[in-house]
This record gives sequence, C-alpha cells and structure tokens, in this order.
Amino acid sequence: MSTEATTANSEETKDGFDSIPQEILDRLTRVDMPKVKGIDPSEDTIEVAGLTVPIYRCETLVLGSGAAGMRAVVELHRRGIDVLVASTGLFAGTSACSGSDKQTLYSASTDYKGDNFVNYAKSLCSGGAMNFSTAYVEAVGSNDAVGGLQFMGLPLPHDDQGAVLRYQTDHDEAGRATSCGPRTSKLMVKVLFDEALTLGARILPSCSGIQIVKEEIDGVEYVRGVIAIHRPEKRNEYGIVFIHCEDLVIATGGPGELYRDSVYPHHCHGGLGIALEAGVALTNVTESQFGIGTPRTTFPWNLSGTYVQVMPRVYSVDEDGNEINFLARYYRNTRESVSNTFRKGYQWPYHSTRMLDYGSSLFDLAVYQEQKAGRKVYLDFLRNPEPINEDEEFSLDDLDPDVRAYLENNDALFDLPIDRLRRMNPLAIELYRMHGTDLCKEPLEFAMNNQHMNGGILIDDWGKTSLSGCYSIGEAAGSHGVTRPGGAALNSGQVFGKRVAVAIKRSKLEKKELPEAANVVSSLAQCIETAKSFMGNGEAKTINEIRSEIQERMSEHAGIVCTQENVAMALEDAKSLRKEIEEKGVQINSASLVGSGFRWRHMTLVSEAVLTALSYYIENGGGSRGARAICSPEGTQCPDGNGEDLSAFRFIEEQAKDRDEKLVVKPSSDGFAIETMKVDLSPDVSREFFEKGWGPYLIKEG
Repeated sequence: MSTEATTANSEETKDGFDSIPQEILDRLTRVDMPKVKGIDPSEDTIEVAGLTVPIYRCETLVLGSGAAGMRAVVELHRRGIDVLVASTGLFAGTSACSGSDKQTLYSASTDYKGDNFVNYAKSLCSGGAMNFSTAYVEAVGSNDAVGGLQFMGLPLPHDDQGAVLRYQTDHDEAGRATSCGPRTSKLMVKVLFDEALTLGARILPSCSGIQIVKEEIDGVEYVRGVIAIHRPEKRNEYGIVFIHCEDLVIATGGPGELYRDSVYPHHCHGGLGIALEAGVALTNVTESQFGIGTPRTTFPWNLSGTYVQVMPRVYSVDEDGNEINFLARYYRNTRESVSNTFRKGYQWPYHSTRMLDYGSSLFDLAVYQEQKAGRKVYLDFLRNPEPINEDEEFSLDDLDPDVRAYLENNDALFDLPIDRLRRMNPLAIELYRMHGTDLCKEPLEFAMNNQHMNGGILIDDWGKTSLSGCYSIGEAAGSHGVTRPGGAALNSGQVFGKRVAVAIKRSKLEKKELPEAANVVSSLAQCIETAKSFMGNGEAKTINEIRSEIQERMSEHAGIVCTQENVAMALEDAKSLRKEIEEKGVQINSASLVGSGFRWRHMTLVSEAVLTALSYYIENGGGSRGARAICSPEGTQCPDGNGEDLSAFRFIEEQAKDRDEKLVVKPSSDGFAIETMKVDLSPDVSREFFEKGWGPYLIKEG
C-alpha cells in the first residue's frame, strides 16, 4: 500500500463525511445535561436511637434516575401520582455513562412494510427463559416508547418519508435497531429529565436506598418505605433518612461492581442486594453479557459496531514490549481473521457456539487468553490487520461477501481503518477524543468485560415483584431471557417504565387503605445500630477488602469460562464471606462511608445469589448458553485454533429443556434457595374487538 494512495483516500474522506460541523458532533457526544435542584430538606423528623431522622413522604418512590426510572417518573406524573425520585448520583449511572459506537435502541421497525409484533416477540424470547407474553408486551410497547421519546425531543434519524433509519444488531434477524449516536441512552436521560422537570418532578439527589421497610398485614407483606442515606443531610452523622411510600419502583440498574473486568461506570451497585435483603425473588441471574470494551481503569466503553467493522489491526504487547499478532494462533488465514473481527460489530456479546468453526467468539477467547497471560491487547486504527500467513496480505478485495457488501453499501472502501471509521461513524472517533484518546494518533487498549445483567428481580408483565407494592424496571428487572437483541434493554426499560405507572394508577382504584406503618421506628433503630457497628470495627474486613474479594472471585470463576468445580468452590467462598459479614460486620473509618458499608454488604448477597444459581444450573446438567462456556472434559464441543491447543475449552452443549424454565433465587434461612419456573414460549395473542374492550379499558383507567 503506497503512502500516496493512503493520503489521497484520507483527503477524499475529509471532503465527505468529515464535513459534518463540529457543533453537531459535540451535540451528540458532549451532551449538556439539565441543571437539577433537589427538593428542600424535610421539616418532618423523628427521634430514633438518639438521632434526628428526617422523613420524606410520597405516593410512589422511584429509586434510580436512569432512562427507565425517569420514564416511570414522567408517566407517573402524567397520571397524577405524587412521585419522588431518589438517586445516588444524577447522570452517573449506566444510562448516562455507557454506550458503544452507535448505541442501540431496539424497537418495532418502520422499514418498508413495517414489522410484525409476533415475530418481534419470538426474536426476543428465542433464547429461552422468557415468557412470550413479556416479549409481546415489549414488542407492542416499543412504538409508544419510541414515539414518546421523539415527542420529548430524542433526535432519532429518519428518512424524508418519516421512517426511522435502521440497521442490524446482535441477535437481530430483521434490522430493528436504531441510534442517535454513541450517547443514545444519555440523550434519552436528557429528554426525560427535561420533561420530568417541566412536569415538576421532586428529586432527592445524592440519596441511596439501603433498606426496604415492609410490613405484614392480613398475611400479605407490603412495602411501607425505604431507609436511605442522603449525603447532604447533616441532622444525623450518617445522613440516614426515611422515605415513606405506598409503592416502590426499583430502577437502580445492574450490579456493575460485581466483576473486576467490567465496562460499567464505577459505583454502580444496582438494586439486587436491597431486594434480596427484603426477601424479593430474583430470576435468570445466571444470564449476563460479556464482550470487548475499553478497561474500567480508563474510559469504559463497548467496542461493538463500527469500531471493529472497520477491521483495525489487533495485537497484544508482552511485558518486554514485544508486539504479538496473537490472532494468528487462532484463525487459519487473513480473510477469516478480519471477517470475524468485522462480525464482532453485530455479534458483539460472547457466545460459546460462536467459538466453533472459527467464528466471531473465537476472537473473544483469544483476547481472554492474552489477558490471562498478562498481556495487554490493542486496536490500532492507523494500520491494517497483519497477515496470518506470510504469503498473504490484508486486502479489501479478499473479504467474505457479507463484509465486502457492508463496506460497499456504506461507501467505506478506504485504505486505512481510521478512514473507514471516519467515513462510517465520525462520532466514534469524537467520543474517545473527548476522553483523552485520539484514535487518529494512538492505539486503543481493550479487554473482555462484563457488560450487562440479563437477569434480575423477578417481575410479571406489569413490572410487579414478589413483594406487594414493589415494582422493578430497567436492568434491575429480570425481564430478559438468555439472549436478547442489542438495544432491547433500552426499549424494555421504556416500555415497563410506562407499564408500572399504569399498574400503580390502576391499583389506586382498588387498593385498600393500609394502617400507619407500625415498624418504622424499630427498623430505623436496627439500621442505626448496624451503622454504628461499622465504625472502627477492627475485627471486620474493610470495604476495599470485600470489593477485591468479590470482584476477583466473580471474574476468575464466573466469567465467560466456567467449570463445575470452580463455580462450586467460588460459591463456598462466597457463603463464607457472607457469614463472616453477618457475624463481624463491615469496617469503615468515617461516618460518610456508612452507605458504602451497606452497599457492599448487599453485594455479598448478590454474588452468592448468582453463584448459587450458576452452581445449581451446572450441577443439574445445564450447558453453555448466552454468556458462558461450561467447560468439561466430557463436553461434546470444542473450538479449534490454528495451532493453539484449545482442548481446555471443550464445553457442554446447551440442553434444549433448559430453555423452557427460569431459575428463581429466593433468600432462605442460610443463604439462598433455587426454584424452577416454567415459561410459556407459545405465541398466543388473542384479538380484542374495539367495542368489547373499550368499556373495560375506561373502567381500569378510571
């Protein structure tokens, strides 16, 4: 490849896609979020254990201020519900801080002849462990979800006929994906906040829920409120407040702190721990997503889509600084290697079966192996891939047909990866530039990371949990099955954000009046006693020690490669940690860290719950699906490498019967118990006639 050709193509690129004004690039990457004024401190207080505890009151409390939580807030306000938002950190969670090259929102397509909701639902639950009814609800609700966001100002691209522009994402056979750039979910949060503030939403920033207060009345347990840590609160040294509510919506996101190798923003603990502590059931917590992204120590971000579709040079560096073309040990020729690098764009999540036949997840395994060997891995957008064999060079004329066609259709047949990236997605370059890495000048370090929890709190098709008055939406909710199309999670949060608002409004018409909560004082007293026990507790482990132990164990034994022996061993260690914390507590040296003490106590529960479910699944013959390869010498499938011995990764195949059930995790007297729940995958959608359904609808809506 000549320097002249490269320069010429670079100039051609600048005359084309690079002509987008900088102000447009900035608007889609450097997103200015609205200024939020929290509500005034409550004058309603109670004296407990020698401390003054403020009390806040609302009809519905939403924990979490991401895209799902704020959709619920908007929809609740529109229905006249008095709602309060409590948020650990405004604009600091996964919705506002995570994404990918063109972060995806998955919804019913307006492409050509439109979409079929039944087919859409089938694609959502095709991986199993998800009811068809839930998938159908998400499919039908996607139109309203997207339409509402567009009404609020979300700048989704569309053609001159008004059809939203679409593309294909992972686990997507129909091309239902759309995007407004790498910051799609942050833009969603922005427009939802703008709407919520216009409606007069009450927001309590820097406030973390640490305990759900519930009460049994006539044999049924109800939510009565939440004990929280409000960091600005000065009327007691711990910042403890009580929020009285009739209904609770847990929208706190996934357990991002569970893994050491993670693409989550820092301090994302999620709400699974507070739910478990209250006895709320979880489901499908064996199911996560793992994939390549930049490390958490830098700027954590998924490297899907055009980042890999432009086929950059991939290499690793050892401790002596030697650069290694490590993919040559896995793929048989250059065309195979670069074509599967490209396919990571829309086959981004790791999947065991894609390791076979030299597929795209063999790339993931190769990266995983380099990390285990202590080498750092990089993408270099300034150079083309190195040849696998000496007698071949990378060539745009020697690609698999689907790869070549994609580049042709996007007018991206440029000599260098950086020019191909600039042509197809200049926002992808702009995003890393604003975070200190110029892809036009330097390589990009990346790794295999945990990215998303597909399981979570067990909910029904209205977002209701196993605790009366408690709902869950977004990543905290276990509404997904084993696999899901990329971007379906953003849609799910929007659909269920509205559905919980509808459910809560309807419940007002039929809910009986509950007596004043009788156990608030005792619950607060116990919580304060626990907080005091954390202070200077020299016998207990510190927060950092607990964090390191949990994250190391989960990354080493519950990542993309698992064995029955290692998971069982990890579970025993997780049980020991939980028992130690129950006996000795947590050690902190400042009252300002009490919230962290509670959160990491929660994470010990989450870790044990996940390992309990995973161990049960493997011991009962569960095979490799979704996020993990269950490796065993008795496995029936084994990936091949181009000279690399991969026999250690022989894995057990997924059992078809396992798709027909969910694993439900419930707290027990000593740890966690597992139950199986049959799922209904049959598409049974009945038609409701207008006159017949109109009256009941009016009654339900009040």
